[in-house]
Parts: sequence; structure tokens; C-alpha cells
Amino acid sequence: MRELILLRHAHAEPASFGQADLDRPLSAEGLAEAEAAGRWIAEQRLVPDCVLCSPARRTRETLEAVLSVVGYVDQRIEPAIYEATPGNLISLAEGHAEVGRLMLVGHNPGFERLSALLHSGQSSEYRGMPPAGIAVLSLPGDVALEPGIARLSAFWWP
Repeated sequence: MRELILLRHAHAEPASFGQADLDRPLSAEGLAEAEAAGRWIAEQRLVPDCVLCSPARRTRETLEAVLSVVGYVDQRIEPAIYEATPGNLISLAEGHAEVGRLMLVGHNPGFERLSALLHSGQSSEYRGMPPAGIAVLSLPGDVALEPGIARLSAFWWP
């Protein structure tokens, strides 16, 4: 059994005039949410073996706040997570199938659709994933990821 943890970035500041979406920072509320997410991950003993993070500032700041609570883990910036479809996210996870507990830090609608697709088999039935929300999906060990293969073992939000 392996686990895929999806962590949506916490609340971010709205873009200021001329600011690129990639450069939006966390708000004060978002920083508190990200720290709470880190505490929940630590309390549940769900510290990942490896983290792939979108290059967006708000995702990087979310990850930094989480790691300030749980400690250092292997982490990589993964540009493909930004604006990724569920199919792209599955490909990324498949590329790290050797990782027992993989965490992706990224965005909606990709994350909520991926959760629904892996759990229920249909991405159109997603119900939302709030900022700093965490979905923990339990996956069979050596099986390719496909619709309906995962069990949603935990879902948390601040």
C-alpha cells in the first residue's frame, strides 16, 4: 500500500495590478492555515517521503509553513503541477511510484478532480477542496493509477 497526499495551497492574496498569478503570496490567514495543515499532518503521522510542489509562490509558502512544523523532507519544485489536469497529475504520481508516501502541493480544480477521479472514478463528481485542504488517498502497491483505484483515507481542512 502507498499513499498520495494532495495539499491545496492555503489562502493567497489577490493579485495586485500587473502581478502575475504565479507571484501571489499567502495571506496572513493562509499562513495560519498552512501551519495548521502541518500540525495535522504531524499529528496523523503522515509526514511524506517526498514532496512535489507547484512553482507558484503561494504553494511554495504553503509547503514552507508545513515543513516548519513537520521537519525537512525530500522536495522538488515541479512546474507541471501548475494548472495541471488530473491526467497530468496522475502521470507525475506514476513517475514517483517508488515513493511510499508522496505529497503534491498545488491547485484546484486539478486537485479536487484528481481526488474524485481516483476515489470514485469520475472527476465530474468533485465536491470541492478548500484552501489548505488535504486529501489522503491510499493506493494499491504496484498497480498503475486509474479511475476508482484509491480509497480516500482522510480529508481535512482548517
